[in-house]
Amino acid sequence: MSNFPIENKRKADHPIHSVFTDRWSPRSFSNDAITEDELLTILEAARWAPSSFNAQPWRFAYALRGDSLFQPLAESMNAANQQWAPKAAALVAVTSFKLSMPPGAQALVPNGAHTFDTGAAWACLAIQATFSGWYSHAMGGIDFEKASAAINLPNDHQLHALVAIGKRGDPSVLPDALRERESPNPRKPIRELAVRGKFL
Repeated sequence: MSNFPIENKRKADHPIHSVFTDRWSPRSFSNDAITEDELLTILEAARWAPSSFNAQPWRFAYALRGDSLFQPLAESMNAANQQWAPKAAALVAVTSFKLSMPPGAQALVPNGAHTFDTGAAWACLAIQATFSGWYSHAMGGIDFEKASAAINLPNDHQLHALVAIGKRGDPSVLPDALRERESPNPRKPIRELAVRGKFL
């Protein structure tokens, strides 16, 4: 998937598909471009995420590198993210529609699951990117007002993150502190995260 191989020391506690341990969020991106069709394939996977009452609250605004929206999105990032994310092939604003019309309702009502469901869509996006030979890195380190203004986000929507998508590049161009982190990070053991029965 990259001309810059890394040692992936991740090991699952129980048998799972390798895509889950292969997926990680690098910061070194190459100059490779992504086509709109390639990006839409990644977003197509997000489209099929599960959601409460099939409300499908996720919404995406995207820009390929070179599009007029790309630079305003890049400028909304904090200083740390601006060191690497603008080199990505595409930026995707992950947002959600905060209202829905559940079965039997006569008007739109607040959707208490819009953030939970949109998280599921982001996970599907990230996994499909890995399947397709791309890398994705979600960022919460942004000026949310600035990014929301850049995409003209409606008042009844919420911005959650920007996602950088691209091919991996040479990690040697990263600042020292970021280069030291440029490898798949581990996870806590499943027994620290899941209990059979009640929490203590």
